[in-house]
Amino acid sequence: MKKFTAMVMVALIATLMVFAQGGSEEVKEVELSRVQAIIKEAEGMTLSELAQKAIEESNGKTFYGLGNSSRGKTALPNFIAYLQTIDPSYTLTPEWSQPKNNSIFTMLAADGVKAEGTYAMTLIQDGNQIESKMVQTGLLDRFIPKEWAEANGTTAEEYDGYLPLQTLNKVFMYNCTGSKSYDNFWDFVAPGEHGLFMDVDSEVVGKNFLYMLTSPQYAKEVKAAYDALSAEEKAVFDPTIKAVSGDAEGLGLDENGKYALAWIKLWVESYNAQTDDGPICNTLVDKSATDQFGLIVYSKLRSVQESDSVSKNNIKVAAYEDGYTGLGGYGYCHYLFVTENSPLPWTACAFIAYMVEEVDGFSAWGKDIGGYSSNPVLAEKNEEKFNHKVGGMAEDGVTVKFAALNDRGYEWWAPRLVLEDPEYCASVSFTVGSWIDMLTKYSGK
Repeated sequence: MKKFTAMVMVALIATLMVFAQGGSEEVKEVELSRVQAIIKEAEGMTLSELAQKAIEESNGKTFYGLGNSSRGKTALPNFIAYLQTIDPSYTLTPEWSQPKNNSIFTMLAADGVKAEGTYAMTLIQDGNQIESKMVQTGLLDRFIPKEWAEANGTTAEEYDGYLPLQTLNKVFMYNCTGSKSYDNFWDFVAPGEHGLFMDVDSEVVGKNFLYMLTSPQYAKEVKAAYDALSAEEKAVFDPTIKAVSGDAEGLGLDENGKYALAWIKLWVESYNAQTDDGPICNTLVDKSATDQFGLIVYSKLRSVQESDSVSKNNIKVAAYEDGYTGLGGYGYCHYLFVTENSPLPWTACAFIAYMVEEVDGFSAWGKDIGGYSSNPVLAEKNEEKFNHKVGGMAEDGVTVKFAALNDRGYEWWAPRLVLEDPEYCASVSFTVGSWIDMLTKYSGK
């Protein structure tokens, strides 16, 4: 009987394949586009080999890149200098654009309708929209550099996912000039708290953070932080947890989902919406911001200039404090792609490989705290060069220590962050997303 059933299934599958092919019994291979064919060849090449191809393709031309990070503007000249070590006569005019307010997707979509686009590649964030608006629509192509894959113990064919340049973290920080402290994840949504946070409509990765809290992995962490509260503290949050328990069940979340929804509800209804992390950081480090806190990009501390009223010593990173319980923030990636209609695909591949394989290629981001290379070999070399764990800087010949700058590194942060998973975010963007949209609508955000 089992053998007969197997034979029937084989026959059925064969029939369906023939039907799907319009009656043809031949299985046709997917035809690669010009750029995809180049990428396939490039994935078997070293950086030095790709560099030769880039020199042949783009010498004397202009290279247009588009990214969520402005630092591509710094990385491109480094790349050109690298190519000039191979061919001193090589020239390339670098042009880098950083769109604001999530418009990068619109710009790439508009450029993608051309036979040959303007932008050769992109550095882009928000895995949810990348998947739905860029990859599934065929506007962006994945390229996995050979030596990057080897450093991660895999191959381009075996690797499953997008190519991340780095993971960035947004962490809870608070002004410590007063007496208030935050020692639990739930403290940030307690009555009277209004954390400074970049509004989800300004930067959608913040919404992905909220999506991820509902996943079984992170909902469990939210519940664990709740369990660590005193009975009196729990009593403050219990009515909200009870109120959303039905929603959690309706959304198909697991047993801890109601704790995640309760935290999200309290957060959305209480946070002080801002348009950029820079101003938030500038507010928090001023001594006048006593008892205020924010959830911001860790690396923003790099630009703080010391003065009588402003200091990096005026701020603490919540997760670094003894006794802190729960998640300390969230992490998201900058991903690298070649555009499907790239005018300079070989150069794009070489530039991407340079950024994820060479210290000088990553240095535009790696010089500062809060950005962690996806290449473990490069990450180690980068730390040797910049040493982010010293927690200080030299000013007028005097070493000044700032505890908040003592970056403990990706391995320390990873289990304490809500890390973005593009597939999960995409899977709940309609269900949980609609629920959050209702919260933001009624909270006036």
